[in-house]
Amino acid sequence: MGFYRVGIAVLIGCLTVSCGGGGGGGGNSDNTNTSTISMAELGKKLFFDTNLSSGSNQACGSCHDPDNGFADPRVSVTAPVSEGSVGGEFGDRNAPTAAYASFAPSFGEVADQDQTPETNSNYQGGQFLDGRAVDLVEQAKGPFLNPVEMNNTSEAEVVAKVQNSDYSSDFIAVFGADAFNDTTMAYHNIATAIAAFEASSEVNRFSSKFDAYLMGNYTMTASEQRGFDLFMDAEVTKCANCHTVGDTPETSLFTNFRYYNIGTPINLNNPAYLADSSFIDIGLGASSAIAESDRAGERGKFKVPTLRNVELTAPYMHNGVYATLEETVLHYDIQVANLFITPEVNDDNIAAEMNAGTFVGLGLSDQDRADLVNFMKTLTDGYF
Repeated sequence: MGFYRVGIAVLIGCLTVSCGGGGGGGGNSDNTNTSTISMAELGKKLFFDTNLSSGSNQACGSCHDPDNGFADPRVSVTAPVSEGSVGGEFGDRNAPTAAYASFAPSFGEVADQDQTPETNSNYQGGQFLDGRAVDLVEQAKGPFLNPVEMNNTSEAEVVAKVQNSDYSSDFIAVFGADAFNDTTMAYHNIATAIAAFEASSEVNRFSSKFDAYLMGNYTMTASEQRGFDLFMDAEVTKCANCHTVGDTPETSLFTNFRYYNIGTPINLNNPAYLADSSFIDIGLGASSAIAESDRAGERGKFKVPTLRNVELTAPYMHNGVYATLEETVLHYDIQVANLFITPEVNDDNIAAEMNAGTFVGLGLSDQDRADLVNFMKTLTDGYF
């Protein structure tokens, strides 16, 4: 599929380095100590360190919990976004899974338009739901300084916390004796190490029933197989047009990393909406990653999420409006017309079609929808 993992993190993420502690001070800077650690292992320590937030109560892993598919276990449809280090401060989007994010290409324009008209997209890749970070390293820098996330005041504050941590000698082992001398570089290296962990096999396990199926080590149940067949049907469901599937686990990422407006309705429980009833999330249309002249045409578009571990990552959509996979499938199959709610942003062709009442849906039966859900549950890591 040609997707790229984050560059330097993968190139050196498995490298094991060793050197004497010392230089730069910190919680473990005795010159007689040595540290042998890989960059990914260092990144894991950073990823789960709650001391790197203003209240010493939140880490990257708080919103990206391994037991919850690297998404936030604390959220629900009625509390759809994560609470920050400062109590009562919330973001305005449902935290996406961090698993398999390392496979996204850097943010940029789509070079080809070889899909069906309704799945054409102008941009792909990048990180965050709106692609505002070009790659995983830049993404890792954001939450530390975000006032509704980890709420640090500066890069220097984050670097000082790492320098005074009990793994500071590990940081020096990976990045050198002068690792803390330059704040900008140290902060960049903190993000690089986190990206290396996120690119590791611990985060991207490829250990689901579906992976075993691709390797000839699992036979799907009748329902799972029917669901897979429906999922791959390019005429009826068209799921795989955006949630792409290949012949191997590594090419079956269940996303093309492109951006679409799929007519998602407002979540009335979103704190941003509760604070301001005129709130509308226009996604890529507000992103600094694209030219201002292009933004009107990208209103309401969000990056296609991977479906790997989707069983564990409820609620669904950028605003957590759907509680279950069953409801999410119904969103695409407007068979029961009175379940339909007006899209948050009406600018997309599909959304406009829905709003006009001319969108006919997929015509799936109750069994079809159940089969699709059962197939998606084969994408949960941990089967082997």
